Amino acid sequence: MPTRTLYAALDPALPPTQLDVAGDLLTLLRDTTTEPRPDVQLEALTLSVAADLPVLLWGEPGIGKTAALTQLADALELPLTTVIASVHEPSDFSGLPVIGDDPAEQGVPMAPPDWAVRLVRAGKGLLFLDELSTAPPAVQAALLRLVLERRIGALRLPPGVRIVAAANPRSSAADGWELSPPLANRFVHLKWTHDHEVVVRGLAGTWPRATLPRLDPEKLPEAVDFARRAVCGLLTGRPKLVHQLPGNETRRGGAWPSPRSWEMAISLIAFATAAGSSREVLSLLVRGTVGDGPGLELLACVDRMDLPDPEIFLADPTAGELPDRGDLRQAVLDGVVAAVRNRPDRARWDAAWALLVRALETGAPDLVVVPATTLASLRREDWDVPASIERLAGVVSLSQRADSAEARAAAVTGKGGR
Repeated sequence: MPTRTLYAALDPALPPTQLDVAGDLLTLLRDTTTEPRPDVQLEALTLSVAADLPVLLWGEPGIGKTAALTQLADALELPLTTVIASVHEPSDFSGLPVIGDDPAEQGVPMAPPDWAVRLVRAGKGLLFLDELSTAPPAVQAALLRLVLERRIGALRLPPGVRIVAAANPRSSAADGWELSPPLANRFVHLKWTHDHEVVVRGLAGTWPRATLPRLDPEKLPEAVDFARRAVCGLLTGRPKLVHQLPGNETRRGGAWPSPRSWEMAISLIAFATAAGSSREVLSLLVRGTVGDGPGLELLACVDRMDLPDPEIFLADPTAGELPDRGDLRQAVLDGVVAAVRNRPDRARWDAAWALLVRALETGAPDLVVVPATTLASLRREDWDVPASIERLAGVVSLSQRADSAEARAAAVTGKGGR
């Protein structure tokens, strides 16, 4: 509620000044509330904060990065400490030398800045490093130890302190610099964009509420095992992805794969799995850690790990769930056919046909064309053709006619172009 000034409180008869009325109006304008609302960006940010990983929010000026951090600190009940990186000297992060009584015996300690002392005394907090992309290279170098080791001068930040930074793209930053590769590789990079509905509802007085993810205690060991198998499974088959320093200067200042960033990816996959987060949230996290290309490969690896074992369907075509997503369903059907090819058997061949019929009845018909064609080629002479093939023959024949028509059209177009 609006409050009067001290003078008005001491003397109720004293009429309010125009500044008093202006203060009441400002109070009403700042009076906003929050609501639980699904927000992919906010969930990815809170998961990274929960995993105790430094986060870097990339977004155009005025997009709401600072407001999101302020609201996050309030929701998590963490004191917010904002440090504008671009207006500080390197010594502000590495510490200022203080000469004692006997430097030859005691050395010269590095005194930390006052904001670091306050964080240590509080034992917890959200350290917000703003305008990171306008910090010159010397300041970025001084920030390396702070971000990685949580040390400022002689002080070490307590475990209760989380680090979040914000930056504008170089094209929209005032005297912007590209991030140095060593500093960039220490962050989870999240692209911060605005949602029209969220902004409109927020301007009306209600913003999304940031909450820490609810981790299922029973899923923790399983989540860690799943994350390690996903990353190690990918890197076993793609060893070149272990460390890839981009050749482009701009890409070096973003997310790219290294042993450090793969370790961060394991942590984020484990947290997202234990929290039951959506694939969209997981996509933001892994791509923001190891880059778009390696991140998409990792997501594909995670998807394959979630697929049911082909032997389950070959033992009973009605058992197990077929994925709804087309690419995952296609992978399951191809896996079943591959299992029959590796160990051909009449019963397994018949079971695969039964599964293809089930897939035809419950999903897109075109997904069964390639598996059905391949499965038909695996038939042995003494194997009778199952009746279920008749239900698939029309789909395969129609697909083949469509392919032929497309080839003829392409040939005609080619002749016309000559």
